[in-house]
Amino acid sequence: MTSPTDMTCQELVELVTEYFENTLPPADRERFEAHIGICGPCRNYLAQMEQTIRLSGQLTEEAIAPDVQQELLRTFRNWKPSQ
Repeated sequence: MTSPTDMTCQELVELVTEYFENTLPPADRERFEAHIGICGPCRNYLAQMEQTIRLSGQLTEEAIAPDVQQELLRTFRNWKPSQ
């Protein structure tokens, strides 16, 4: 049985942006940090997201090949959220 303070992996994934932006309410931040303290896969996910954010901040438009830019634009234009 889980306690009300437990956080699931799915909840963590849904809150990761707020965690990075430091906008989680204190109780949720505590639950988030408790979860990553005991969940190796979520610690790995968090580290991957941190690295992605760090590396994407170094990416310039000029560094992306024109054909890749067009493919990305096409993908995002055709993207539809799952239902």
